[in-house]
Amino acid sequence: MRRKKNKKRSKVGMAPGTPIFTGTQKMSQIGFSVIRYNEDSFEVLEPQTTGEVIRFMDSAEKITWVNIDGLHDEKTVEELCMALGMHKLSVEDILSVSQRPKIEEYNTYIHAVIRNINFDETDNSIDYEQISFILKGNLLVSFQEKTGNVLESVKTRICENKGSVRKKGADYLLYALFDCVIDQYFSVLDKFGDKLEDLETQLLDNPNKNTLNQLHNLRRETLGLRRSIYPVREMIGDFEKMEEQLVSNNIKVFIRDLYDHSLQVIETIEIFRDTTSSLLDLYINSVSNRTNEIMKVLTILTSIFIPLTFLTGLYGMN
Repeated sequence: MRRKKNKKRSKVGMAPGTPIFTGTQKMSQIGFSVIRYNEDSFEVLEPQTTGEVIRFMDSAEKITWVNIDGLHDEKTVEELCMALGMHKLSVEDILSVSQRPKIEEYNTYIHAVIRNINFDETDNSIDYEQISFILKGNLLVSFQEKTGNVLESVKTRICENKGSVRKKGADYLLYALFDCVIDQYFSVLDKFGDKLEDLETQLLDNPNKNTLNQLHNLRRETLGLRRSIYPVREMIGDFEKMEEQLVSNNIKVFIRDLYDHSLQVIETIEIFRDTTSSLLDLYINSVSNRTNEIMKVLTILTSIFIPLTFLTGLYGMN
């Protein structure tokens, strides 16, 4: 398995707040979708231009969720953010796709960043994506690097009026989207655990150089998971501690449950990290055992032929 190497743009030497997309382009054009709802009704809209999206954001009487797929068009993203009255550092963080998961409180809005992970079945590896959220009153705006289905379950619940999403405010919608991302963590970690079990079987049966390469790749992926998911616990904790005018008290019990889920994910990652270290020891022991078996066979052969060699040398003398 070869490590993916994506060329990313550098921001070295640029002024703070410079809106530069630092990722790799994952979409040909930016896509927009808008869902407006209350307890009694909902509507799904697909605006085609930036101006239409801004009009929907300005007239957010109902709970309005604006989703933006694609960040490579820096001017469009900056125009949307300026229409929301966002700080230039928030715009920079949205376009800088290697941000640490966090949640920040500004004067008129909340800015949250979380990393979504997907298991790529084609090359059996983990793919990362940054998702940013802006919560401003009844309006929630999400920015994704590419079109994905991690948030689709929330859209389905809104359209089918399942659960409590349509009965609560935009802060509950933000919680529900966080919950979807963290549930995705459990799914990916299950598949990652299967990879570790398969590798352990290979190490016991027939350890070789390819197995060692797979082990190093798994250790690197474990570190990547740890770096991307560990800050989520702190982010959820800060989300719960926000003031009531930003996050209502009746949803903080749900946020505490989400905090528990983040702890479970972190504990699983720690188990995987210990497992990869144990597998490395297992590889070394397996190779040593194979070497000892070979040396044992060579020693037996040497013990058999030494007397014959002695007799041949003794009776072969003049």
